[in-house]
Amino acid sequence: MSHTPHELHEEFPADADKIHALKTSNAHFARLADEYHELNRGVHRAETGIEPVDGMVETEMRKKRAHLKDEIARMLAGA
Repeated sequence: MSHTPHELHEEFPADADKIHALKTSNAHFARLADEYHELNRGVHRAETGIEPVDGMVETEMRKKRAHLKDEIARMLAGA
């Protein structure tokens, strides 16, 4: 466990401009980015013990975050 936030601009440093453009021009991308951000914050709080959760819940949160990240990556690749 890294306890390091996985912010989109850190996950996709070369795509910072694309992320910004898509957030402002594509409602679906903006929703995905917002959902990723909220979920990522929850995972980080769980990992650091700020808001402890059951291990299964934390695992499911990480899986959902990975799924969202994959979906965001596909959209960035197509932009």
